[in-house]
Amino acid sequence: MSKRDEIITLYFEEKMNTIEISKKVNVVKSYVSKVLKQDSRYDEEKKQRKDKNKIKRKNFNKENMRKVRKNNSLNNEILKVQHYQASCELSGRKTISNRAFRNWNSSIYRYHERTKEYRIKEEIKDKISYAVPKKIKWE
Repeated sequence: MSKRDEIITLYFEEKMNTIEISKKVNVVKSYVSKVLKQDSRYDEEKKQRKDKNKIKRKNFNKENMRKVRKNNSLNNEILKVQHYQASCELSGRKTISNRAFRNWNSSIYRYHERTKEYRIKEEIKDKISYAVPKKIKWE
């Protein structure tokens, strides 16, 4: 079997693409394209593959968008709960309790087991406002 016949067989029967054929037959891609373009079935086969890939791509995009929307709806639900919680804590009073403040700013506090209280972390003690509670009893 000549390289020309092998290329035609691989393309039309094995449904391989030009890059795969060029690697298998050990020729350059341009030679594979040249041989295929000389065949009368090439245009029709190329059109069919193009249509098939278009449908495949459309289905992939549809499925991907479905996943993205599902993730966004879960994130939106979490945000709604957090917003509701914040509204409840912040509404009705001009100030919030120390516990509520600690819950909103948990990264700046460290729990001390012996005293059963939360204290401002040492590394940020100098950077915070005087109005921030330095210690919060937690029992």
